[in-house]
Amino acid sequence: MFKKLSPHSFAILQALFVTVLWASSWVLIKFGLADIPALTFAGLRYMLAFLVLLPVAWRRGAFAALRGQPRPVWVRLAVLGVLFYAVTQGAQFLGLALLPAITVNLLLNFTTIIVALMGMIWLNEHLTPRQWGGILLTLVGAGVYFFPITVLSEQRWGVVIVLIGVLANAGSGILGRAVNRAETLPPLAVTVVSMGFGAVVLLGSGIAVQGLPQIPLRGWIFIAWLAVVNTAFAFTLWNHTLRTLTAVESSVIAGTMLVQIPLLAWLFLGENPTGKEVAGMALVGIGTLLVQWRRERRA
Repeated sequence: MFKKLSPHSFAILQALFVTVLWASSWVLIKFGLADIPALTFAGLRYMLAFLVLLPVAWRRGAFAALRGQPRPVWVRLAVLGVLFYAVTQGAQFLGLALLPAITVNLLLNFTTIIVALMGMIWLNEHLTPRQWGGILLTLVGAGVYFFPITVLSEQRWGVVIVLIGVLANAGSGILGRAVNRAETLPPLAVTVVSMGFGAVVLLGSGIAVQGLPQIPLRGWIFIAWLAVVNTAFAFTLWNHTLRTLTAVESSVIAGTMLVQIPLLAWLFLGENPTGKEVAGMALVGIGTLLVQWRRERRA
């Protein structure tokens, strides 16, 4: 069956498969949070993923370019790791412990908007009228989703934590683009080294704040699957598809997770969004796509 597909069509299917893996992570995290504290859970996931990717990067010679790199390069990699893994992923796990997966998913989609605004300020990237329209549509969608605002005290903290993660995610996106634009390090080396820095901080913080409880076998299965399959394997396969797909195609395929995550949350977590919330998510998805589409075409 797959032999009849063109390399381009096969790459699209592979990329879609990766997004399904990433979307399923939200369900697995929700299940795992019943046994494992959020920060410790996140730290174990990314520490194990780092240990799995380390020999892969070594065999591919990704670390050869690290020799002789000046201190500022290592500092940027460390900051990137702290922002994207320690803060962003830590905030996502904490948010999922306090909020429905559908709400966290919607809030994280604001990353694209903030990256576009940061790029305008710090990278001198001008926004097009279509991008501004996308930003406005996203804000309207969020208003439709949350109106009327009836958030419990515990959920307010969840919203604040996730928004901190959104800011950190956007900052890591800008920093990551700056690091990759320098073209002195292969992407695999950037990912593995930054993941190592971030995982150490995340796991250390988790154990210090929440401790390391006795984790049942089910919890270790969740950790292993998330680390090996949904992180290490999925990252490797996604990078492979980038050799064939355009930036716009990859962006659109990644955007399908806005639909996949609520669907999986409905099927496996019992989350039932109202018609108003579905309409809000649709507006946010369209607005985000407008911003991302134009930004990728200019890249």
